[in-house]
Amino acid sequence: MNDRTALAERFEADRSHLKAVAYRMLGSAAEAEDAVQESWLRAAEADVSEVRNLTGWLTTVVGRVCLNMLRSRRTRREDPLDAYDRTPGPGEGDDPEQEALLADSVGVALLVVLDKLAPAERLAFVLHDMFAVPFAEIGPLLDRSPDTARQLASRARRRVKGGGASPSGADPLRRRQVVEAFLSASRGGDFDALVALLHPDVVLHADRSVIPSPEPVMVRGAETVARGAMAATGRALFTGVALVDGAVALAMAPQGRLRVVLGFTLVDGLISGIDVVADPDRLDAFEIGVLDD
Repeated sequence: MNDRTALAERFEADRSHLKAVAYRMLGSAAEAEDAVQESWLRAAEADVSEVRNLTGWLTTVVGRVCLNMLRSRRTRREDPLDAYDRTPGPGEGDDPEQEALLADSVGVALLVVLDKLAPAERLAFVLHDMFAVPFAEIGPLLDRSPDTARQLASRARRRVKGGGASPSGADPLRRRQVVEAFLSASRGGDFDALVALLHPDVVLHADRSVIPSPEPVMVRGAETVARGAMAATGRALFTGVALVDGAVALAMAPQGRLRVVLGFTLVDGLISGIDVVADPDRLDAFEIGVLDD
């Protein structure tokens, strides 16, 4: 068996692992597939006769390709903010539901934080913290020393944890349970479950960018708010529980790009207020963190 045959067999055996690395680096299933294909083209032309750990070597090849792709993103795609209630279109995955499930498996909040990191921070964190690649191998990918790579990963780790903040407010566990139940009922189209989570006098505020509309929108009453949640089922895609400015909230982020935040006020364990934010300036100001399991 020659080196190229061994490499091809190893690559196919590691394809799912390599796609997992690329997805966490890029936040897009389609881009991750492109990165894996580009990695094979590069790997196939390399001399691997002295490579002892082909899986580890292929992981660094994918990492370098993804790093270049991240650095080449000159501007972020600006989708219409009525994305709050829509099905993702071309470029956001061939199968939006499958892509949403993939986002769920990684964590929407984590994808949001990763999207905000500098490319070097993202590479160092993803490869080391998520795939156990040594800093001695990460440093050369970044043209940095291993110690610098370690510092980049540490900086990213603090961002992922929301600056080290813990969920704030009274009974954060109950708050998380209610927010998760709200998302589950919205996704499942369970009207009765939604109404049961809402205070009878609940008020929902949505800024002008959510619809969009000339003026902010206000909706009052449990059944009215629940009907609105049922009608806006598109928002449940690419939505997950996140720590937003220290409070448990929901973040909608196709491909890790934050588009909508739902903040909640609770009274006696029921949702008494929902603040729906889609204004880009307000979204940029939020500190997003990942809740511990």
